[in-house]
Amino acid sequence: MTTAKRIDGKAKAEQLAESITEQTAALLAEHGIKPGLAVVIIGEDPASQVYVRNKKRRAEACGFHSVQHTLAADTAQDDVLALIDDLNNDDAIHGILVQLPLPDHLDEQTITQAISPSKDVDGFHFVNIGKLTAGHTADAFVPCTPAGCILMIEDELGSDFSGLNAVVIGRSNIVGKPMSALLLQRNATVTMTHSRTKDLPGVVRNADIVIAAVGRPDMVKADWVKPGAVIIDVGINRVEKEIDGEMKSKLTGDVDYDDVLSVAGAVTPVPGGVGPMTITMLMFNTLRSARLSAGLEG
Repeated sequence: MTTAKRIDGKAKAEQLAESITEQTAALLAEHGIKPGLAVVIIGEDPASQVYVRNKKRRAEACGFHSVQHTLAADTAQDDVLALIDDLNNDDAIHGILVQLPLPDHLDEQTITQAISPSKDVDGFHFVNIGKLTAGHTADAFVPCTPAGCILMIEDELGSDFSGLNAVVIGRSNIVGKPMSALLLQRNATVTMTHSRTKDLPGVVRNADIVIAAVGRPDMVKADWVKPGAVIIDVGINRVEKEIDGEMKSKLTGDVDYDDVLSVAGAVTPVPGGVGPMTITMLMFNTLRSARLSAGLEG
C-alpha cells in the first residue's frame, strides 16, 4: 500500500526564512532600510499571546525592527485607532498587524480597515482584497495563510494548475476566498464549498487539490479523497483524546490525517504543516512592504 507524501511545512518555512534573512541583510547594507513590523495585541487571550510571541521571535531572527504594543482588554476603540494612525505615519514601520480576535467592544472591520493598505501585511484591507480578486497582486499583500498554502501546492504540482480541479472547503475572508483567487490565477478550476453545500464528500472526491479550512476536526476522510490528490489542511482544532488511558488535549486538523494517508498523493500534517508557513509569509510580506516603500518592487 502506498502512503501519501508528508508535506513538511516547518522545513519549507525554515528554508524561506533563511532567504528572507539574507534579503533583509542585503536591504540594510545596500539601502539602509530595515523592515519594521509592529504587532498590536489587545487583551489576554492565551492563544493570541503564543502567536504574537512566535511572530516577534521570527521577526527578530530575520533581522527586522520588531515592535509590540500590548494594550489592556478594555482599551477604547479611539485609542486603538490613534495608535494605528501613529504607526501608519511611522517611516520605520512597514507592516502593521492587529492580532485577532479582538475584545467584544471593539469593531474588527473598523480597526483592520484603519491600517494603511501599504502596511497591511495581513492582507485584510479591502484595497488588498480587491487587488487580489482582480489579479493585480504586484503591489498588493496576499493573506499569509493562503500565500503559504499556494507555495506548498506549487512544490507538488508546479506553478500552472491547468486542467486540475481544486475544492476549497470553507468560505472565510481570511482563507477560503483568497485561496480560491490564488488557485484561479494559476488556472485551476475552483469549487468553493461550505456548510450549505449538498453532498460535500461527492464534490471533494473530484478534486486534485483540496484545501480544508472549516474548523471541524478530522472531517475529511479517506473516502472523500481522489487517489493522488494534494491535500492542504488549514484547520487547527484542539480536541480531547485518550492517550495511554489519560485524556489529553491534542491539536488536530480538519483532515483525518492517518485515514487519508493511504489515498492522497501528498498531505500537510497538523501541527507542522500550514502553521509555520503562515508566520514566515508574514515576514515575506513585511520585507516586500519595505522594498515597495523604497521603490525597489512593484
